Amino acid sequence: MTVLVTGAAGYIGSHAVLTLADAGREVVAIDDLSAGLRELIPAAVPFVQADIADRSRIGAVLKEHRVQAVLHFAGSISVAESVRDPLRYYQNNTAGSAALLASCVEAGVRSFVFSSTAAVYGAPKILPVPETATLAPINPYGASKAMTERTLADVGAAHGLNWAALRYFNVAGADPALRSGQAGGEVTHLIRRAVLAALGRAPFAIHGDDYPTPDGTCVRDYVHVTDLVAAHLTVLDALAAGQSGVVLNVGYGTGTSVRDVVRAVEGAAGTTLAAPVGPRRPGDPPILVADSKRLRRDFGWTPRFEDLDTIVASALAWERKRTG
Repeated sequence: MTVLVTGAAGYIGSHAVLTLADAGREVVAIDDLSAGLRELIPAAVPFVQADIADRSRIGAVLKEHRVQAVLHFAGSISVAESVRDPLRYYQNNTAGSAALLASCVEAGVRSFVFSSTAAVYGAPKILPVPETATLAPINPYGASKAMTERTLADVGAAHGLNWAALRYFNVAGADPALRSGQAGGEVTHLIRRAVLAALGRAPFAIHGDDYPTPDGTCVRDYVHVTDLVAAHLTVLDALAAGQSGVVLNVGYGTGTSVRDVVRAVEGAAGTTLAAPVGPRRPGDPPILVADSKRLRRDFGWTPRFEDLDTIVASALAWERKRTG
């Protein structure tokens, strides 16, 4: 089964390509390189530089490689940017995904796994958040992903496409072999920002300390990127076996505050991190923690890196390797 990975030169997409290749699966990589880095994709993996909205080009790739499954990671991912530029998010994430789905239906693709987000829940009232929680996004990023989930469900029902939407919580860390990690684009992820600050390469600030949380800073559920990608392969196999309409949270179910992250980075880097407190960022909910029991129970997902210190250590090692 040939798998097409979109956004393949990006953070999560490149890890998916590596994992698929390591497992001996046939994989084709697509990225427009607007934010991704070509060098993160192994030379042996076929690569096409293209926009997912380019139906002619994508259709040709799907047919040429006889693609049967798609892992869709391409899209814009910054909450703050989505508030500043919502049209970009509805264009890239919603309209772009609809165009990709149209190409997949025309080419007879059988399975489609969508990179969704916990941001579809907004500021949930139930914690940890189950998949049955009301979708009430509070920023355009989350709204654009929720719209695509609905589009995917409707397309699946109309055309027999087996589909899954994985709602990620906060993805962090790097490939254990340091072949890929967070690179390129705007630096928005907390752990990467803190690591770069600890290495003296970027400023750092805490965005608000007056949230209704134990220490006043936002609480998130951090999941190692390698564990996240493992969940995709598990779900991909389930779709190939005939399942569809699969919606799953991907997180560990552990809440970690911004100040917790700062302490973990300080411990890993052996330094004290300057962490002035600035204003809140628009669109940030106070707490997002996953209820991921279904992924563990029904799909046998067994995380290997379920530890904040392990996540931080891999992110730090990756940044040190990048700059020598």
